[in-house]
Amino acid sequence: MDYNILDMKLIIIRHADPDYDKDSLTEKGWKEAEFLSERIAKLDVKAFYVSPLGRAKDTASITLKKMNREAKVLTWLREFHAPIVDEETGDKRIPWDWLPSDWTKVNEYYDRDRWHTTPAMQSGEVIKEAELVYTGIDELLKEYGYQHEGNLFRAIKPNQDTIVLFCHFGVECIILGHLLGISPMILWHGFCAAPSSVTTLITEERREGIAYFRMNSFGDISHLDACNEEPAFAARFCEMFTNVDERHD
Repeated sequence: MDYNILDMKLIIIRHADPDYDKDSLTEKGWKEAEFLSERIAKLDVKAFYVSPLGRAKDTASITLKKMNREAKVLTWLREFHAPIVDEETGDKRIPWDWLPSDWTKVNEYYDRDRWHTTPAMQSGEVIKEAELVYTGIDELLKEYGYQHEGNLFRAIKPNQDTIVLFCHFGVECIILGHLLGISPMILWHGFCAAPSSVTTLITEERREGIAYFRMNSFGDISHLDACNEEPAFAARFCEMFTNVDERHD
C-alpha cells in the first residue's frame, strides 16, 4: 500500500541530538538534521510546524532551507513543561524520568483518564499543560478537515495532505496519547524516540466520514541507518545496570 497517496499523514519529528545548555544542536545533531532533511525533502508536504525552542527550530532549518519553505511556530509544541515534586527527594523533576520500579506500582498511570490524578502529578500543572496540547493538536487537525469527536475523528474534508511537526519527545507522547487513547506514562517510559527520529500517523477511513489516526511507524531512524550514523543516546536510560557509564538514578 502506498501511504503517500491514500491517506492524510501526520509526521512528528523529534529534534536532533541536543545541546541543552545552548538550546541548539551538537555537532552530531547538525549531521543528523542534514541526513533527516534528505529524507523529508522527498515528501510532498502541505505545511510545516515547529516548536519555539531552538533545538527544534535548528533541526527544522536545514529541511526548510533545502525545500525553500517556512514553518509556523506553535507555542504548544514546545517541550512539555509541567515539573512535578519527587515524593522521595522533594525536588522538582520532569514527569517522564522515573524508575520503573516506582511508577509501575501505581495503577492510575496505566489509565488514560486517571494518569494525571496521582498526588505526584497533581503537585505540578500536568493536566493543565496537557490540555493545552490536546486543544492545540485538535485545532490543527480540524484545519485540515478532521474534527475530534470522542475516540474518533469526523472526516469533514477528507484529504491526502501531509503535515510535519518538529518538536520534542515529551510533547510527542502527549500528542500520541491523545490521538490514540493511551496514557502518556506508558509512552514516556515504554517507547524510545531517538533524536531526529520520525513518527508517522495515517488516517484510517474505512467508513465514510469517520477517521482514526493510526501509527504507521514510531521513532524511525532509517535516515541515520542509511548514512551509517549511530543514533544518539539521548532518550535512552541505563540499558544494563552493570554499565556504570550509562547508569543514573
